[in-house]
Amino acid sequence: MPEKKPNASVTKPTVAEHPISDVFEGRQPSPQEKNWAEKTLAPTLEKAPEKRSAPRPAPISTSTATHASARFRTPHSPTLYSGRSTRRLELRKISRLPRTAPYTRGIHATGYRGKLWTMRMFSGFASPEETNQRYKYLLEHGGGGLSVAFDLPTLMGYDSDHPASEGEVGKCGVAIDSLEDMEILFDGINLEKITTSMTINSPASVLWAMYLVVAEKQGADWKKISGTIQNDILKEYIAQKEYIYPPAPRCGW
Repeated sequence: MPEKKPNASVTKPTVAEHPISDVFEGRQPSPQEKNWAEKTLAPTLEKAPEKRSAPRPAPISTSTATHASARFRTPHSPTLYSGRSTRRLELRKISRLPRTAPYTRGIHATGYRGKLWTMRMFSGFASPEETNQRYKYLLEHGGGGLSVAFDLPTLMGYDSDHPASEGEVGKCGVAIDSLEDMEILFDGINLEKITTSMTINSPASVLWAMYLVVAEKQGADWKKISGTIQNDILKEYIAQKEYIYPPAPRCGW
């Protein structure tokens, strides 16, 4: 009986490329880089895979066609550049990993290759009720998130009924004096579904705490809450004349 030959047209299924394989491909990653790839990069890619219009070419391509000493890389670059990627000693010394303190390479493991930045309008005026209406309008008309503008007394840490607040309440932003104000500000807005940027520095931790309590009262999971606050006292001192804290410590003086 003739022996059956395997069908040449049958091919083995393609094994999907591991999402962090190019961190290791053709490289000798350090233990720190391996840990970053497994603990930081992999969860990021699982949540928001990088968007590519074409298959990624080889991790590194070098050309000396124009300048003999130049090093060029492909448009679709490797997921990770490190100090090992450059011959310049000073750059190798300061090289850090993305999404790791002190965040000199950004707060996102893949930059904006997996998730585009949100588009939002800086908004806040008068009372929490009026600003809440504005927020709902913005979200209904395509706003990708919220950006809260606070009035000067709130930025300075004053209540609206403080003598120093006279003439400034609700003028250049929304007035927030209490947790109740924050609840009104985000009434009917699901904080798990949006991201919120709060342009405030000195009292930022207090406003952030209020925001988390509002989310908690909505039944939201804190792990799903996302947004930004600020920690730049020097910017407030120079740009908005907020003299709550002296600027010298911020400058390292």
